[in-house]
Amino acid sequence: MAPALSLAALVIALDQATKWAILTWVMDPPRVIDVTGFFNLVLVWNRGISFGVMNNHGEWNAAILSALALVIAGSLTWWLRRAETRWQRLALPLIIGGAIGNVIDRLIHGAVVDFVDLSIAGYHWPAFNVADAAITVGAILLLIDTLVHRPPADTDKAGG
Repeated sequence: MAPALSLAALVIALDQATKWAILTWVMDPPRVIDVTGFFNLVLVWNRGISFGVMNNHGEWNAAILSALALVIAGSLTWWLRRAETRWQRLALPLIIGGAIGNVIDRLIHGAVVDFVDLSIAGYHWPAFNVADAAITVGAILLLIDTLVHRPPADTDKAGG
């Protein structure tokens, strides 16, 4: 468990360090910084969940979403204790670290700090951060694990 929890802690540290740098140095004052034709730095305060869903500035959003994320992180930590594959032992800490990184933002700021803005052919992906990227990569790895490590089909169903 120690290596997996260390990975979750690394995700939290990288997430919080990048957000601190964005708020302290890069976005003072807030603006759009064009890095490349498809990558910008922006400052977005996300009071909702992924991709701005529920971003209605409700006064209870931070508390409710933080509690939900902590329950999910706790459940994933329980699963991590019984992880059966390398994919799971890599994916789960990424999701746990990302979830906790965003909870820290909600507790400190009342919203999640998003700052990466990607676009393709004029279409902008919703702004995100290191925690969001870790959650996404972790979810993709769990999906791959599910597809690669499917249990063998029971061939004796009709049998008898």
